[in-house]
Amino acid sequence: MAGVILFGDTAHSAALRHEVPLDIIDPLLFAEHEGRRFVVTSALERDRVRRACPDVELLDFAALGYRDLVRDGMPLPEAEREVALRALREIGMDEAVVPSDFPLGLAERLRAAGVVLRIDDDTVALRRRAKSEIELDGIRAAQRAAEAAMAAARELFSRATPLGDGRLAIEGKPLLAEDVRAQMRSVCAEGGAILPPDVIIASVWQGYGHEPGAGPLPAGLPIEVDIWPRHDASGCWTDMTRTFVVGSSAPELAAAIEERTSAVSRAFETAKSAIRPGATGRALFDRACDVFESAGYLTQRTATNDDETEGFQFSLGHGVGLEVHEPPLLGLAGGDPLIAGDVLAIEPGLWDSQLGGVRFEDLVLVTEDGCETLTRFPYDL
Repeated sequence: MAGVILFGDTAHSAALRHEVPLDIIDPLLFAEHEGRRFVVTSALERDRVRRACPDVELLDFAALGYRDLVRDGMPLPEAEREVALRALREIGMDEAVVPSDFPLGLAERLRAAGVVLRIDDDTVALRRRAKSEIELDGIRAAQRAAEAAMAAARELFSRATPLGDGRLAIEGKPLLAEDVRAQMRSVCAEGGAILPPDVIIASVWQGYGHEPGAGPLPAGLPIEVDIWPRHDASGCWTDMTRTFVVGSSAPELAAAIEERTSAVSRAFETAKSAIRPGATGRALFDRACDVFESAGYLTQRTATNDDETEGFQFSLGHGVGLEVHEPPLLGLAGGDPLIAGDVLAIEPGLWDSQLGGVRFEDLVLVTEDGCETLTRFPYDL
């Protein structure tokens, strides 16, 4: 049976970070063969890896001749590839599964030496679908930082008042998306998490889709706040969205906002109620679409124009862990069955070119008989 080989650094490879839960900036090789796990690294990382992964068998770059190769003039990348080949020979591996982003230079060197490599992203991704305890702790820590940041945004909005031109202001100064974002980034940092600079503070004025939003924010219209902080120590992410309306809306707009909020809430709860091992992401997406379509809204299933933006024109969500967007997918392409230990972001929403967007997003952990909601924050606008 083919084993698994990964090569790179854990700072950039989520697959490697799952196997070796440390932030290591230099390349290492991970291999699993006949039930045994191996890491090839340098003396600089050896003790750290041993403490973090006591079940791993360690091989040393130097012991495999790395220094001699470099001393004799071999370029560093070529020496790394030669040492990786020597390690696999010592382990006894001549066949392995690798991800599609496996380094091409190393793949060519191994294949030239007779090692059979087969690209299988699904197998590699499945190894980290069920989150480890370290990862779950990191996700929960990131989520706590996200909730603190969302509370800070809510506090800013609670102090805002409308100006005569429809803009929100605090103490007479326009409240900008950049102001909210900066406050949230500061709060996340205090909680040990990094909030990227492009998180979304958006309204119908500016910020459709993944545009981060900029400039003044409107009174009486929805403001979507979508954030995804990364816990610094574990490298794990979370993802969370809430929608705010600050100040009074015109009666006809208030009714439209309330109607859309109700539909999003129903889709949200309908999809969450169906989460359990064995359910597919597509099945959850279809349940959300059923709710929206029965209420008269367009979805990806019913829109005939590929450029359509009205209604529910995005997926229901995605997996979250060592990447903010990772398997399983919860949309048209969501054919993978859920497994216990998956962490999912569930984010139904509706967009209207006159009103903007209404969207809620929670993080859930798939359990043996359903799911546990990890997000603790109110939904009211």
